[in-house]
Amino acid sequence: MVTEPPATPPAPADRPDPDALVELEVGPVAHGGHCVARHEGRVVFVRHTLPGERVRARLTDAGESASFWRADAVEVLEASPDRVASAWPEAGAGGVGGGELAHVALPAQRRWKEAVLAEQLRRLARDERAVTVHAAPGDDDRGGLHWRTRIDLVADARGRAGMRGHRSHDVRALDAMPLATEAIEALGLFERRWSGGARIEAVAPAAGDTPLVLQDGAPFDLGRGRTDKRPNARTSVREEVRRGDVTYTYRVAAAGFWQVHREAPGLLVGAVLDALGDVDGAVVLDLYAGAGLFTLPLADAVGDGEVVSVEGDARAVRDARRNVHDRPNVELHAGDVARVLTGRQDADSDVVHADAVVLDPPRTGAGRRVVDAVAALRPERVVYVACDPAALARDVALLGEAGYALDDVQGYDLFPHTHHLEAVAVFTR
Repeated sequence: MVTEPPATPPAPADRPDPDALVELEVGPVAHGGHCVARHEGRVVFVRHTLPGERVRARLTDAGESASFWRADAVEVLEASPDRVASAWPEAGAGGVGGGELAHVALPAQRRWKEAVLAEQLRRLARDERAVTVHAAPGDDDRGGLHWRTRIDLVADARGRAGMRGHRSHDVRALDAMPLATEAIEALGLFERRWSGGARIEAVAPAAGDTPLVLQDGAPFDLGRGRTDKRPNARTSVREEVRRGDVTYTYRVAAAGFWQVHREAPGLLVGAVLDALGDVDGAVVLDLYAGAGLFTLPLADAVGDGEVVSVEGDARAVRDARRNVHDRPNVELHAGDVARVLTGRQDADSDVVHADAVVLDPPRTGAGRRVVDAVAALRPERVVYVACDPAALARDVALLGEAGYALDDVQGYDLFPHTHHLEAVAVFTR
C-alpha cells in the first residue's frame, strides 16, 4: 500500500485530455480512498476501483512533468468480488466528493480501512500489529446509509442544492444525499431553490431535537423560505449521550463541531472511558475538548478528582462553558493546547501533573509540541482519539520517543462509504 499523494493539483499545462482512457491493473489500497496502479512505469492513484480489478480509467491529473497521475475508473473489465452496485452513484467518477467507497461492500470497506490503519502504523511508527475496524451499531442493517446528522451543501448558480465535485470548485446539483439521516431527508433541502452560491448547513440531532438549517451561517426558516433575522433566533441544538442509566445533555452551536455519525458520540465516550479505567480521584486532562463531549462524563468518572479541559476554538469554548457550568470539578481553559500546557497562554493554567490524558486532535494530529507538553506532565495513561490514521501513526512514533508504549488501538467505521475512519489508541508509560 502507498500513502495518499499530496493534495496539490498539477499546473494547468499538465491537464490531461478529458477523453483519454487508460487500461489499468489495480494494485493495493492507498490512504485517501485510492488504489495504486502503474501505467508505463508511472504510479497512478485511481479512485472508484478495488484491488485486483482491471479497469479503464479516465486520467484526471496527468502530465509528463508529474511524478504521479490520478485517474477515475469509468469501466470495470474484471470486477473484484467485493464490488457492489454503488450505494450513491452521484459520488462516482466525475461526481461529488464524499462517497468514494460507495461501490465497495461494507465488510470490504472495513478491511480496506484496517489495511490503511495498519500500514500507516507500520510505515510511520514501526508498529507491526494487526488492527480491527468495528462497525457502528445499526450500520449493517441500514446498508451504511442514513448516518450523517450534519451535512454541508452549496447552491449552484440556479439555486439548486448540491455538493462540489472531487478536487473541484464546480457544484453538482443533487436530488438527495443518502448518507444523511431520515430527519435531514425530511427537510426537503433539495426540493427548494436557494440563493446562488449559498452555503447550506443542516443539523438533525440523533436524540430528536428539532432540526436546524443555516444559510451562510444564519438560521433559515424553512416555512417562510427566508433567513430568520430575529435576535433570539435559534442557533444551537441539543445533543445527548447515554451511558448506562445516565444521559448527558449538551448545547452545541449548529455551525460548531460535533461528531456527525448518529452513534459516534456515545460509542466514543464509551471507548474512551473504558480505555481510561478507574480514574476516581484522578486529575485527567481533556485536550481539544470541543463542546465537552468527553468532559461531562469524565467529570463524573473522576469524582472528587479534577478534569482540566483545553480547547482553542472560541465557539466551542462558549458551548463547553455552558455544558459544564454545574461541574465544579472541571477547570476549563481557552487557547492553543501546547501554549496552555506550557503556560505561555492562559496564565491561570498551572497544571504540573496529570494522572491521565485524553486528546482528540484535529485531522493534522497533535504534533511534537503537544506530545512533549503531555509527556512533561508524566501521565500514566494517554487515550488518543484520532480521525486520520497517518496523523495518529506520526504521533504514535512521537509518544514512543517520549516513553509511552502503544498498548491498544481500535478502529471504528464512523464514516461508511468514505475512506475516513476513527480510531482510539491507548498508551501507557
